[in-house]
Amino acid sequence: MSSETVSPPDNSAHAFLKKAAQHMRDRAEQRDAGNGERSMAKTITAFNALYGTSLTEEQGWLFMVLLKQSRASCGVFVPDDYEDGAAYFALAGEAAAKNRKEE
Repeated sequence: MSSETVSPPDNSAHAFLKKAAQHMRDRAEQRDAGNGERSMAKTITAFNALYGTSLTEEQGWLFMVLLKQSRASCGVFVPDDYEDGAAYFALAGEAAAKNRKEE
């Protein structure tokens, strides 16, 4: 038996945000995109062309937030649902700021 103590996972809000930011950096590296995860504009352009809709980039990211929220509402606790949800919500905020003037 090992005398090594295993610390419980850090489930603080700051830890989730930190992991979300790391996921975004990882995706940028994996996709060779210097500006990070910015695939939504391409995605909604294709979706809108296929289905005759007019989703915005912000709405695309908010859709992904709802997907993660839906997944988090059932089954076992999966930290990734919350980490990705935080990242997607931040990306939605970025898209909104690009397209709308602050009050």
